[in-house]
Amino acid sequence: MKITFIFLFTLLSSVPFILSAQQRVTISGTVKDGATGETLIGATVKLQNAAQNTGLATNAYGFYSITAAAGEYSLIVSYSGYQTSTQKVLLSKALTINIALVPASTLQEVQISAGELKNENVRSPQMGLNKINMKDLDNVPVLLGEKDVLKAIQFLPGVKSGGEGNTGFFVRGGAADQNLILLDEATVYNSAHLLGFFSTFNADAIKDVSLYKGGMPAQYGGRLSSVLDVKMQDGNDKKFGIEGGLGLIASRIKAEGPLVQNKSSFMISARRTYIDLLLKAFGDSALKKNTLNFYDINAKVNYKFDDKNTLFLSGYFGQDNIGIKDLFANDWGNTTATVRFNHIFNNRLFSNTSLIYNRYSYAIELIDDQSNAKVKSLIRDLNFKQDFQYFSSNHLLRFGLQGTHHQIMPSDITASGNSSINPLSIEKRYGLEFGLYLSDEWKLSEKFNLLFGLRLSQFSLLGPGKINTYNDATELISSKTYKSGDFVKNYFNLEPRFSASYTLNDKNSIKASYNRNTQNIHILNNSGTSSPTDQYVMSSNNIKPEIGDQIALGYFKNTEDNGYEFSAEVYYKWLQNQIDYKDGADLTANAEIESLLLYGKGRAYGIELYGRKTKGRLTGWISYTLSKTERQFKGINQSSYFPARQDRTHDLSMVAMYNLSKRWSVSANYIFNTGNAVTYPAGKYDIGGLTTYYYTDRNANRMPNTSRLDIGATLKAKETRRFQSSWTFSIYNVLNTKNPYAIRFRDKENDPTRTEAVQTSLFGITPSVTYNFKF
Repeated sequence: MKITFIFLFTLLSSVPFILSAQQRVTISGTVKDGATGETLIGATVKLQNAAQNTGLATNAYGFYSITAAAGEYSLIVSYSGYQTSTQKVLLSKALTINIALVPASTLQEVQISAGELKNENVRSPQMGLNKINMKDLDNVPVLLGEKDVLKAIQFLPGVKSGGEGNTGFFVRGGAADQNLILLDEATVYNSAHLLGFFSTFNADAIKDVSLYKGGMPAQYGGRLSSVLDVKMQDGNDKKFGIEGGLGLIASRIKAEGPLVQNKSSFMISARRTYIDLLLKAFGDSALKKNTLNFYDINAKVNYKFDDKNTLFLSGYFGQDNIGIKDLFANDWGNTTATVRFNHIFNNRLFSNTSLIYNRYSYAIELIDDQSNAKVKSLIRDLNFKQDFQYFSSNHLLRFGLQGTHHQIMPSDITASGNSSINPLSIEKRYGLEFGLYLSDEWKLSEKFNLLFGLRLSQFSLLGPGKINTYNDATELISSKTYKSGDFVKNYFNLEPRFSASYTLNDKNSIKASYNRNTQNIHILNNSGTSSPTDQYVMSSNNIKPEIGDQIALGYFKNTEDNGYEFSAEVYYKWLQNQIDYKDGADLTANAEIESLLLYGKGRAYGIELYGRKTKGRLTGWISYTLSKTERQFKGINQSSYFPARQDRTHDLSMVAMYNLSKRWSVSANYIFNTGNAVTYPAGKYDIGGLTTYYYTDRNANRMPNTSRLDIGATLKAKETRRFQSSWTFSIYNVLNTKNPYAIRFRDKENDPTRTEAVQTSLFGITPSVTYNFKF
């Protein structure tokens, strides 16, 4: 508690500085794209004269506010890919100046504006933050030509992919469920299409992607390892337009335009695979009866009442369908809806109020003669958020609250006909989660910046339901039935957050951070990869909130012309109340699932190196991570630390993009990583003619190493005033490397006394072509 009081005292001590700044003059406004009206997130705004140079980045809605002494200044606004705006202002009273930036029309202009933006990575106290440039996704070669945000972040340091063809990812030793994935503030519980080959995020509809790996700001909570904050485009409020793409297995289209010129706009984007249609057209009679598709829709509309009030409505709906006729059908999907209202109280105080709904559900239907049954499950959240930002001369104060009502239906099994499966309905579980936070980004001096805050999190398990209590040996010791609205168990946790940067000079800085996070929604999975059927559970009288503490230290450098960026970060993470399962546990449709769980601790540590070239015909980045991730549970591996499933010693990624001419560009990716930790059988025995394997230590073995080279090329067609188009060509796994997806064991055909391992690899050389258009 001592460290908590220190944080609280520091926060309160900053208030007099904020109040004293009220004698100064403030300039504020919104920065937008002059061609579309889209607000620009993270645009650099500087107020500069001979005596003072004050700057900041626009917030998530393009708003800025700078307070400075009265005088004459140059207001300089820059953003990557746009021409820099410079204008003289006389600051004698409060001013509101909205800025519309003009998109750069030449490569040279793009380089200049990008360079002016880049020093933020040195000056900002924020650590462990990576942003994805959506324009880079046009050139990065990917599987089957589908631009993919989740595949792109797996090229960043500290982020490990879930495996070949999998959009699941692990950040700094955390499990896949320890990542908070947000789409316009709504939680996305399953971010995968087609069992992980594609993500739920249609890149055409996305405006901004931010990944926080450490030093997480206090406004985020609920997960231990990372926050992936994805924001959709608002829509063009100047003119109507359509764009899309035609690929080998999927196509997409987006429409946007003004509802009221310069006041209201809409955006709607849709995407669908047509693998099933191709099977019906070209497959044999058996294939024609199968189902294999996904589709998703992103939609958004906004209305600007005046310069101080704006309403946003956004939503997402996605669905996957996989099935084999007369055998099984599997479908799952996400639905989100967000209502947000922005209000500017004055030129220093900005408010955002959000009402959010999100739902994830899946269903598996067995339709053969003996197992005619259907299994359904869902998780649903109702969420309210109120966020404030207060801008002062040397402070950016954030404070707010959040409340979420959770509902989980673990499993509902229905059977029909002569099914051999017994119906089962596991009770729904309900929970309330609250968060209250306060943080301050404080510019102490030209060299020293602080970002510190405190988050109070609370979770309550609610009735109705029958709640069992187990001892440490997972033996039932009591059972009690609760009525609707009863509070079963309450947890309170304080989460201090702290980051600091010290600027050695304009191009070099060192940073340090500490943050604590807690998590109350957990995934149970005893397979090696994520699955639509992963079971969700809440913290309870048996399951305590997971707690993660992380410290990090980093060095950040830019070259003189901002053409190159470099960073090196080391981190150490402590994990409490981690969840695993007993050896041989069956987690499927188990009403007593908490009796199968074990609780322990974990640790993760490593170093991340990152270099990026931002200028010239050749751009791209290299990232390398050296890390260790371990867990410790009583009853597993003699209660000693053992490698976690996601433990990988080495991860190397390289991305390069080269502009051959105004029309042609080429690109390449290369990855290498150590194989995941797995458990192989240590022996076998024969029971009634069937081979049964037995296992010893958990995760004592390794999958083979993975490596892959992808190449791509983009040809831009000749543009007209109304129409643009391009062709994207790519070859995935150009060296035809046989990377492991799964390894199974079987008796050797000619000698059953011996065992052989059989590796499954998904993709060899996979070419693709996509036609993109915009008008």
